[in-house]
Amino acid sequence: MNDPAAGTPSVRTTAMLKLQTIPVGMLQVNCYLVWDDATREGFLVDPGAEAPRLFSAVTERGITLKGILLTHGHVDHIGALPELVVHLGAPVWMAAEEVPLYQSPLNELMPWLPHVEGLPEPAKTMPTLTGVAMQAIPTPGHTPGGVSYYFPDDKFILTGDTLFAGAVGRTDLGGDADVLKHSVTEVLYALPEETTVYPGHGPSTTIGQEKAAPFPWW
Repeated sequence: MNDPAAGTPSVRTTAMLKLQTIPVGMLQVNCYLVWDDATREGFLVDPGAEAPRLFSAVTERGITLKGILLTHGHVDHIGALPELVVHLGAPVWMAAEEVPLYQSPLNELMPWLPHVEGLPEPAKTMPTLTGVAMQAIPTPGHTPGGVSYYFPDDKFILTGDTLFAGAVGRTDLGGDADVLKHSVTEVLYALPEETTVYPGHGPSTTIGQEKAAPFPWW
């Protein structure tokens, strides 16, 4: 498998699902394409930029996109949404607590990433894949409504910017350090240690690896 941190898409086969890591944009956000080869249904998670590239990844595999999921609403994770929704027509879902950030005109990183215009209205109900167990686990702290997408049968979780390999998300862009600490140590660390962690930036890790290397700033 290629290293997703190196900028080359990689595909991993789990028990039921396949997962492709596609680093996109100036900040190399890990966009994930998750799909079931049997049904050809799938999700895109955190499409931060490079809409044509992501569109091609979906269509070239013949995937029916059931939804676009956001771990959180920061501007670097949503930049490709307007174009993708026009061409793919999939609903966009995030936790309700995240919608104000997602829709805020102040959601920008100037001068590099301006506010995204033409964002679609979020869906009220989280889309699902037929026969696939998935949980949207609240993991706020980096942002007020951050979630992690956990696939227990396939033993992996998409943590966005909550937990990375050897680090946690920053809290100076509308976050809360105490809330983040709870999300990491009390929620994510409660998962089985063999669970693979796919973060919003950088390489994958496991819950066990992160628990064994506590962060000194706690």
